[in-house]
Amino acid sequence: MRAPLSVPFSLALAIAVLTGSIASAAEDPYTLTIKDHRFEPTEITIPADKKVALMVKNLDPTPEEFESVELRREKIVPGGTEAIVYLGPLKPGR
Repeated sequence: MRAPLSVPFSLALAIAVLTGSIASAAEDPYTLTIKDHRFEPTEITIPADKKVALMVKNLDPTPEEFESVELRREKIVPGGTEAIVYLGPLKPGR
């Protein structure tokens, strides 16, 4: 029979697990800006085999469409707003 964990140890373990989860979820998203109907930057490098967030900021006054058949993502971003598109995990490549 195993001895029960002490309350301080259990609490410390729970805090460590939660802190790690929060840190990994709080990573800054990659940013893609739409201005004058053009994407900036024109290319973004993201890590392979990892799910990432892509923040799409539409600085134009009109709605813009973020669409990629290869990534299987489509999102309408109203003018003057931003949206998050989740990508991956993707295999290495271009």
